[in-house]
Order: sequence, then C-alpha cells, then structure tokens
Amino acid sequence: MQSYVRTSAQARDEALPQRRACGNSSISKPNASPMESRLDETVEPGSQGDPAVSLSDVQVRPEEIKEQLTEADLDRRVDIYLTETETIWMLDMPSVVASVESEDAGRILERNKIYVDICKNRPGNDRFAEKMMQTINGAAKNKEVQCDKIVMEDKGVVVTSWDLYDSFNVSEIEPTSKEAANGKSSTSHTTKKHDQTASVTSARGNITSVTTLESAALARTHKKEKNSLEAILTSEKFQQDLFFMERVLMENIFQPKLAAYRQFPVLIDPSVTSDNAGTVVAVKEAKQEEHDKGKKDKEEQKEALIDPSIPSDLNKPVEETVPPSLEQLWSYTCDLTKDCNVSSMAWNKVNPDLLAVGYGAFDFKEQKKGLACCWSLKNPMWPERIFQCEHGVTALDFSMTSPNLLAVGTYNGTITIYNVRSCTTTAILNSRDSSERHTGPVWQLKWLEQDGNTAEDDKRERLISVSADGRLTKWLIQKELDCTDLMKIKRAGSEKKNLPREKERRSVVIISRQAAGMCFDFHPKDTNFYLAGTEEGFIHKCSCSYDQQFLETYKGHKGPVYKVAWNPFSTDMFLSCSADWSIKLWHQNSQTPILTFSSTTTVVHDIMWSPKSVFVFAAVNESRVEIWDLSVSILDPVITHSGNPEVKFTSVLFAKNTDCLLVGDSSGEVSVFELQNLAASSSTKVDALYDVISPALTT
Repeated sequence: MQSYVRTSAQARDEALPQRRACGNSSISKPNASPMESRLDETVEPGSQGDPAVSLSDVQVRPEEIKEQLTEADLDRRVDIYLTETETIWMLDMPSVVASVESEDAGRILERNKIYVDICKNRPGNDRFAEKMMQTINGAAKNKEVQCDKIVMEDKGVVVTSWDLYDSFNVSEIEPTSKEAANGKSSTSHTTKKHDQTASVTSARGNITSVTTLESAALARTHKKEKNSLEAILTSEKFQQDLFFMERVLMENIFQPKLAAYRQFPVLIDPSVTSDNAGTVVAVKEAKQEEHDKGKKDKEEQKEALIDPSIPSDLNKPVEETVPPSLEQLWSYTCDLTKDCNVSSMAWNKVNPDLLAVGYGAFDFKEQKKGLACCWSLKNPMWPERIFQCEHGVTALDFSMTSPNLLAVGTYNGTITIYNVRSCTTTAILNSRDSSERHTGPVWQLKWLEQDGNTAEDDKRERLISVSADGRLTKWLIQKELDCTDLMKIKRAGSEKKNLPREKERRSVVIISRQAAGMCFDFHPKDTNFYLAGTEEGFIHKCSCSYDQQFLETYKGHKGPVYKVAWNPFSTDMFLSCSADWSIKLWHQNSQTPILTFSSTTTVVHDIMWSPKSVFVFAAVNESRVEIWDLSVSILDPVITHSGNPEVKFTSVLFAKNTDCLLVGDSSGEVSVFELQNLAASSSTKVDALYDVISPALTT
C-alpha cells in the first residue's frame, strides 16, 4: 500500500507542469538528459528509421498515458481481489494411517477395538455366520500372433519293386556294403567286384521277387483284417447289441430287487434241476422246523407268564404286529460319483424309470467340479447320461412339455439346459451370456406351466429359479435364455431393541438390501401364489402379480429355511425345514406354526410329502432318515434309519407309483429303500389332516 501512495504522488507531480504548458499552447519540455541530447543529434527529422525507437514516440507515449489520469482517478480507492482457480487432482491416494492428534483419532481407535473384540469372540459364536461374496472378474484379453506364411509344396517319388526289396532287407544290405568297402584294394578290383555284385543282385532279384510280392500281400491282408475288426468294434450295430446285452445282464442280476420295487411277486427259476430242487426243499424244511421250535418256545414263555386268576378271555395273546421299516434294495453309485455330495434329485415327468441326480457341495470351501447324471432302473450300476459341469450342481429338474430337456443350476449362478435324448454332452442353452444371470448359487429349479387368467403367451412353460443373490426369476426358453424377476426378496428388519451401548454399533450400513433365497414352492391348485424361504429364517407368501411386496410373512425358524412344501391334498397346509434342527407345519392363514417336529439336534436338509397319503412325509437330517405319520403320532417318527456316522444325508425323494423312497448322501450314493409294513391310511380327503391335528391344537 505504501508503494501505491508513492506512485500516485509522483504521477501528480509529473502531471501538473504538463497542464500549465497546455494552457499557454506550448509544450514545456523538461531538461533533456545527456542521452536524449545525443539522440537528437543522431536522428534527423526526415530519416526512415524505426518509429518505435524514435525520440518523439518515446516522449509522446508516456504523455498520452499521463493525460488519462486525473486528480479523482489518483485519489480513488482501487480494490484488488485474489481468487483461487479450480484444483484438478491427478492422483488421490487416501491414507490408511491417521494422526493421533486428529479429530477422528478417538473414533478410529474405538472402531479398531470393536473389530479386535469381534475377532476374538468369533469362534463358537452363533451370532456369526460364514458368507461368501463374488468379485468382479477381470476383462478378458485378446492376443494375436503373427507368423510367416506357410508354404505348401507337392512332392512325389516313383518307387519300383527293387526299392521295396531294399527297404525290406536293409539289415542285410548294410553289413554287406560295409564289408565291400573294407575289401577295396584298387580301382580295377573295385570295378570287377561291383560288376559281380550287380550280376548276383539281379539274379537274386529274379528269384526273390515272388517272395516279396507274397509278403506284401500277407501284410495287406493282415491290415485289412485289423481294420475290419476295428470297424466292427466301433460300429453302431455292435454298440447297440452290447447295450441290449448289458440290459439283459442287469435284469438278471437285479430281478428280485426290481420286482420288489415294482411290487411284483418274486419269481423262482423253474429250470432248477431236481438235485438243486431237493437241496432247496431240505433247506426250507430246516428253516421251517427252526421257526416252529422258536414259536413253541415263545408260546411256553407266554403261558408261564399268564396269571390263572385272570379270566381266559383276557389271556388271549395279542396279534403280533411287525413294526414298519426301511429295507434297502440297491444304490445308484459308481466310481465317477464316489465322494461327490448328492445335492438334488428329480424324476422324469414322462418316463418314471429315469432319475436325474445332481452332485455338488453346499459349502463354499469344498467346491469342485460338478456332475449331473441320468440313472435308469434298467442299469443301477452306471448312468445313462453324464454331464460334466465346471462348478458344483446345486439344483436340477426335468421339463414337463419337453421331457428330454434337463435344467441344471450350479454354484456360480449359471443355468444350463441339456438334451438328454442326444448322445452328446454339449449344452443347448446357457445363461452365462445373459446380462440378468444370477450372481449367487442357484438353490432350486422348477419347470412351471402357469394357468388361470394369464395370456396365451404366458401359458408357455417357464423355468423358475431362486438364488442366493435374493432374486426369484422366471426364465423363458427361446433362442436364448431370457429372464424377468418375479420377486426381489428384501431383507426384513430386526424387531429387537438396541441396547444403549450397541446403538452406534448396530447402525452399520447393510451390505445388501436383498435376502438370500433358499427355496420356493408354488401352490398345487393356484400357481399364481408361491412360498419363498430365505436365509434369514422367514417364509414369504408371494403372488406373481406383485413383485414389490409380500402377501404374508411366516416367522418361526431361527435359521435358514432349506425347503418348503405344500401338502398335495390339504392345500392350506405346508411344511418347512431349517438349519435350526426343526420341521414346522403351517397353515397359510396363520403366521405361527401349528406343529413343530424336532427329533434330533442336527440340520434338516430336505422334506417331502408322500404322493399317496395326506399324513405321511419324509425328512432327512445329517444323521438319519425319518418317516412321519401324523395319523399315528405327532411326537415321534414311525420309521428311523441311521447310516454311516461319517456320511450325511442330504436329499430325499418319493418314488412314483411305488412305496419306495430315494435318499442321497454326501458320499455320492443314492439309496433306494422299500417302505415295509407302513400301516398308514391312504386317505386323501381335504379335512382328514384337520381332524388329526385338531386335538393337538386344543391342548
């Protein structure tokens, strides 16, 4: 500011003399300096020099600038504002270290302490659950290689019979040539020997030409026989004959088991010789004697226990009732499926003898390549079709309108459709290229043909899937897989009140607003309604007409819901199983469970209603298989079957048209059991289940 004042005063002193000179119509020129005097002498008035360096310009230009300044201008206040331009950040690397003296130091230290406490309390704490996340894969890179042009040339050679002879007798010719080279003494001697060798060779060639042709003919014949044998082994007719022969052998081996499966009487081979027949009769008589003897012993024991004071009518023995049980018939297993976890099973909708089995691990840490196999009752020792998958298979189902189509869902969220009628194992459709594909494991698949008031285009068969990404999706089979979301399962809020100390801790932002879907089941009569089980333990009743809200929410489980199933006869009832060791029976008009079945302290993986009775359902947990009959007991299962302690049961499926049950386990076996002596009522009335459970509701 001081420099600004000094400049203004100096400008005022210079301007005043100039103003007085203008009043006298003359220009007062200050005393010229020595330098200016020299310039006046050197520059002439009419010179053509540069005007920019002339003395007149040097004097006039500052005078013109000084004339623009007035007294008011010099006294006027000038404000100067300094502003900062926009900052452009070229690189921003946020620091992971904060100063102890900063404002956020206390908050950061408290958050680190909370994280350390969480890590210490994590082992064995039920409040923590292992989850997985999927990262974005890097963009694929394209590589190109440039090489020189490949030059192709055609070359040919003419082969005579002598060349053929020499090629067959190389081992004899080489020693002879070496001896001839060592025996050369002079040029004349070599020439004579060469002539003799040529004459001997020509004579020998005439003698052995017939032998060479015969050996060539024999080699040609042997080659033809070998080619014909290979052609027979690889021919389609031979393969078909082997297939029929394999089926005949399997029918002979498994004939009694298959007859029991189909509930046919077991036939005895009538071609047994008389000696064998006599042996068989003797064995039967011995067994009958032992049985009669044991029966007499039991009767004697009962007579000894009878009190003579009791009337004779009460002393009559009660008819012996054989308890129901499971008898294993066979197992679908082979070396290819050994140690592979059975994740899902599905029957073909048209062929009741064709079973599809998916193999894949449920745990993220145990993931490996998966399998989808199609087994037939005609050959329980090897699958008819084998489909290799890059990831573990978690769900599969056969189509209803096109029974040859098999949909397979994998752990990485991909849905693949195979044609089991084709001998090739390539997929016909894949959701890998779809922009709306699942980003989590596909836990369940089901083909559905919607009816009701839907349009003609919507009556086509759709594929429904539920995934851990929180989406329940409907897929349309066209030239490619197109999908739309039926429901995005939103995460439900917790009803627990936060403690004062936990208020800040529980205000953490939720990573995902969607809850992982685990299972679903459409209503057997109205396919517009369906149930969806979540990882939170809730069961939501939804409608295909609404994709933003739930119709009802059933809360009762404390762990992930692994399966929900409507009763096929009493369609207001449904079952659910969970990781909280329990099975619950629900009514769709009540948000609380009607009955809770808990017989073990292990995870219940799968449940299924019997297709023949309204009271019977099967369940598998990690330790055993259970058959429940609600008309007999609502507290304990009527049949229990335990397996190997090192093997876990994972899935269950009732057979079609027979009293058999299929159970899959973690070792890769699918065991087929026959339900024996199950005296359950085959009632399919709607009100039959209400009549049975009504006493339990009143108490």
